[in-house]
Amino acid sequence: MIEPTSSKGTVLIVDDTPGNLALLSDTLSEAGYRVLVATDGCSAIEQIQYIKPDIILLDVMMPGIDGFETCNRLKANPTTASIPVIFMTGLSELDDLLRGFGEGALDYIVKPIRPAEVLARIEVHLTQTRNLLRAERLLAHGDFAAVTVDDCGGIVWLTSTAEQWLRDFTFQQGLPTESNVNDFLPQTILVWFQHWLQRTGNIDNEQEEFELAPGFSTRISPCQQPGEYLLLLQRETLPWNPESLRDSLKLTFREAEILMWIARGKTNKEIGIILTTSPRTVNKHLEHIFEKLGVSTRAAAVAMVLQTN
Repeated sequence: MIEPTSSKGTVLIVDDTPGNLALLSDTLSEAGYRVLVATDGCSAIEQIQYIKPDIILLDVMMPGIDGFETCNRLKANPTTASIPVIFMTGLSELDDLLRGFGEGALDYIVKPIRPAEVLARIEVHLTQTRNLLRAERLLAHGDFAAVTVDDCGGIVWLTSTAEQWLRDFTFQQGLPTESNVNDFLPQTILVWFQHWLQRTGNIDNEQEEFELAPGFSTRISPCQQPGEYLLLLQRETLPWNPESLRDSLKLTFREAEILMWIARGKTNKEIGIILTTSPRTVNKHLEHIFEKLGVSTRAAAVAMVLQTN
């Protein structure tokens, strides 16, 4: 038999019954999938550390840790949490089905195994998972700054570009710069969000754009998920380059370079590495910048740049 040059994906089968392993392995291999096999939960978890499958077929009743516990451990590990899991079980009780979903499984296959059903379910879930991953990669590596919050202003989800936007905004405002999932929006944005929510009364189609600070604005609208809201974070494109800063603020070229990197959120150490100089020299230039601009903090210097441009 000629091995295919490419596969439709990698499937890990976890089952302690030889007959089931043979049937599933043959079915999936013939359909063009790469097949991995484990006979218990512990060996499956260990194997995944070396080869990460695209999807897992997981038997519920196994020696050692059962399928529920195996799934729970996989979902608790950030490196394996995104792998879709389909349980295989002969159990028909509702409580067992619900427990499987509670552990993070996407679907169930009830034994006896029917090859056509297995192939259909795997194909559907792999397609959905890959589409989701494509969207996540696009958002993660693009310039789309978006944040989803609950009705208390807690961050539910945000893109990497939004993280940078919030860091820049809070830095300018002199606020704590951490804004991650499970944190609340920065205070300035949180107050505006709460006022918007009280004024609109959670009207489904109500949208609003608001300028939060010079160069920073946001557009808000309710999500389809009740109690969640989408904030599209925007910022004015400013001429962050040494020439423009030097001319507008009467700085030397090196001072303008340092101020440019400060405005981009870099530390003295990072600026020193970029400009191949010492942090002490950067700090000395920074003192001259503060004196020329009549300010005493990095945030105030950045704010002056925003107002000037």
